Amino acid sequence: MHVAYMVLLGAEVVLGLMLVILILLHAPKGEGMGGIGGQAVLFQGKSGAEAGLDRVTGTVALLFVVVCALLGFGIIRP
Repeated sequence: MHVAYMVLLGAEVVLGLMLVILILLHAPKGEGMGGIGGQAVLFQGKSGAEAGLDRVTGTVALLFVVVCALLGFGIIRP
């Protein structure tokens, strides 16, 4: 197997795990049944940490899609 293929395959695994972890770190948006009691914060902006987390999650998701496309369409072959 080519080295580039193995590197991209490893990157895909790492990016996939990072994406799962980053998504689990996000705060729930709708709060589901917790919003009935008036505790839901509906009209407030995002905090700085949450905005940064959104940016990092979007970047990791984009990289994951690019690596999947490279491997899936056969651009980088084994």
